[in-house]
Amino acid sequence: MDIETIAIRFGYGLPVTVQDKTEVLALLSGPDHAVERWPGPRLADLAPLIRDYRALRKTNDEAAQKDLLQQGDQLALRGVQAIFCRALGSTDGFRERLVAFWADHFTVAPRNRLERALPAILIDEAIRPHVTGRFADMLRAVTLHPAMLIYLNQEASFGPGSPRGKRQKKGLNENLARELLELHTLGVGAAYSQTDVRELAELLTGLTIGPEGFVFDPRRAEPGAETVLGATYQGKGLEPVHQVLDDLARHSDTARHIARKLAVHFVSDTPEAGLVAALESVFRDTGGDLRAVAEALVAHPAAERPVAQKARQPFDFMIAALRALGVGPDAVRSLEFRQARRLLFDPLAAMGQPFQQASGPDGWPEGEADWITPQGLAARIDWAMAAPERLVRPLPDPRAFLSAALGSRAGDRLVWAVGAAESARDGVGLVLASPEFNRR
Repeated sequence: MDIETIAIRFGYGLPVTVQDKTEVLALLSGPDHAVERWPGPRLADLAPLIRDYRALRKTNDEAAQKDLLQQGDQLALRGVQAIFCRALGSTDGFRERLVAFWADHFTVAPRNRLERALPAILIDEAIRPHVTGRFADMLRAVTLHPAMLIYLNQEASFGPGSPRGKRQKKGLNENLARELLELHTLGVGAAYSQTDVRELAELLTGLTIGPEGFVFDPRRAEPGAETVLGATYQGKGLEPVHQVLDDLARHSDTARHIARKLAVHFVSDTPEAGLVAALESVFRDTGGDLRAVAEALVAHPAAERPVAQKARQPFDFMIAALRALGVGPDAVRSLEFRQARRLLFDPLAAMGQPFQQASGPDGWPEGEADWITPQGLAARIDWAMAAPERLVRPLPDPRAFLSAALGSRAGDRLVWAVGAAESARDGVGLVLASPEFNRR
């Protein structure tokens, strides 16, 4: 596999930071240096703010409420900066792409201003630590994390036969159970029924949020055994919850679902059946060892096919552009919030991918037709023509930038157009707006 294909398919594009796929896998097997260099917020930072804000809402102390919201804004900004800095500055690009894949697989989005830091917190506390570990461990960590419980309204779920359910006359919320089966494990169309959803929802009723984060509350847990996919789960506390999550993680439908999602995300909207089968086999045979699956993905012959089979999603497009322009982590951290909104967040929304604001728990679509639209392309072109000169002064020579951004992938027509550009602004914009750059 040539080095440009590696950088584009399994990283955030050029310039190249690795020599070959052996180095890609060696970095993936090593420590997560990026999270140490660019740390994000933690739940321990946010939980007291949420607790105090909820208490203050019962008062008229608007100044104190405003102060807490501003502290929450700073935590959210730290999370955003960490994500951008890691994508821009890490030499371990495959790890960053895998983290982004799993963050989308386990999508959460903030419901209000004070929850804006939660997606970044979920990534650092429940996803990154397991991205080269076992899927079952990641599934446990994500499912029991307050960010997921809040997003899927688990606080509103009570066992109908539980003490608190009877006293408060409250019942089930099936959101978490449904997304666990439909999105996080077995996949849409797998062999589960509405009865399985309900029984799983009853099994999960003890999960909720306390002042400092996740807690298990037996007073709201539905009593008795539950049957999910033909297996019966019973016991006290978290033990049956852990058991059902582990069983779902090992299920053959989960292996198939995850294998296809990885193949579609990294290689092609219509991946070869052999690639999907190979990933499925490794997932199943290793008990969901995600590093082994990632290694199989990089090593498979289908991954060596020419790039440009995928449309770059807006975030991928923007990170690849910033990297090609030489915009590093320090430049992102120096942006004031208003600058970041004008140069990064508003353009991402215009391109169709508002940052960490997917419209539903199924995350972002993968198909080319979802991203290569008239409105989306117009927003990309606008950003390509206007943003670079606001971020980099002076702009690079367009012909040198063409080589830095695309290497050998630039077509003859693009080479001619860039060489004939009347200004550096036009030449750089042409590169970033080109079909070659907008595909990976």
